[in-house]
Amino acid sequence: MHAQTETFRYESPLGSIALELQGDICHRILLRESKAAECSPDHPIALWLRAYFRGKSLPLPKVASPNTPFQKKLRVALLNIPAGKPITYGELARLLDSAPQAVGQALGANPLPILIPCHRVVAANSLGGFAYGEAWKQKLLAWETSI
Repeated sequence: MHAQTETFRYESPLGSIALELQGDICHRILLRESKAAECSPDHPIALWLRAYFRGKSLPLPKVASPNTPFQKKLRVALLNIPAGKPITYGELARLLDSAPQAVGQALGANPLPILIPCHRVVAANSLGGFAYGEAWKQKLLAWETSI
């Protein structure tokens, strides 16, 4: 029997973040206001986020497994994009031997923004899409270039 996920809140310098956790495993990050209880400051996800927002890096904490082999391949590629160095959908598609549209769809299905940095993928002539809107994508990219 699996334990149920619980929602907690993490207050980042860029705004409130909701975390869906099952013990130490993060299943989903929602970049939106939450009235949930504050996440324990010593939880592995809170520790990782605190390091991220300080410009430091920690090994990725435990996260839910990707749903498909392509999402697994995409996740590996995203984790190799350095902070502050976005790449285009086309460049990522070439790395994955895929089409930009397929990459965009898989990015939109990423349940772990920030941890799995889908915001680092941009269109050739614009920011491109982001599940939580252009403002969050701009804030994340600007943060990464400022730290």
